[in-house]
Amino acid sequence: MIIPKALMHTRPHHQTMAERANTLRAGVLGANDGILTVVGVLFSVAAATSNHFTIFIAGLADLLACAFSMASGEYASVSAQQDTEKAVVAKEAALLQTDHAQSVQTVVQYYQDRGVTQATAEKIAAQLMAKDALGTVLRVKYSLTLGHYMDPWAAAFSSLVAAASGGLFPLVAMTCLPIAWQWPGTILAVIASVVLTGFLSARFGDGLTRVAVARNVIIGILTMIIHYAIGQVM
Repeated sequence: MIIPKALMHTRPHHQTMAERANTLRAGVLGANDGILTVVGVLFSVAAATSNHFTIFIAGLADLLACAFSMASGEYASVSAQQDTEKAVVAKEAALLQTDHAQSVQTVVQYYQDRGVTQATAEKIAAQLMAKDALGTVLRVKYSLTLGHYMDPWAAAFSSLVAAASGGLFPLVAMTCLPIAWQWPGTILAVIASVVLTGFLSARFGDGLTRVAVARNVIIGILTMIIHYAIGQVM
């Protein structure tokens, strides 16, 4: 079945909450990866050489590589999700043509499962299906909003900018601070950064803030220790 172009529209004027959350999620993950990958390279290289230019080039190269890698990964992942959403729309549009009664019964059952009497559920379903049959079925069965799909470009851009921005904190600290503050300043910059990304990830994911922050700090410290040790043996 061919879906009307209006139903396949991928860039609505107003994002849904799910779309905004997906874009923010990509940004938080990108920032966290940018921080940890860049500080990993910086600690490995800085432990092996004191040449500031070498350290800077290595950190900058890794920052760019991480940012574009995260962006391409988000684009591929969210594109696959968008394809799945469009396939669901096509499937339900076809079912409405071939088995409309079953689609109506699905909506009736949805409201009955939430405590509405059968008679009332049938009235609600009849009104909703008469107004927007496909949109109603999508909301009931998949929590999808018709015409709104996850945007891979928004996720990719969010991840790109966040990863590059996150990586800047350890890069600037390691290469711009006075030698006496180079190491402690970088460590503090990394810890402060991962605390922020841990806090944001917990807020967006409805998780425990303390657990998320502690987890990020531990991972950040382990990353610095491991890569410093690698640099020492090089």
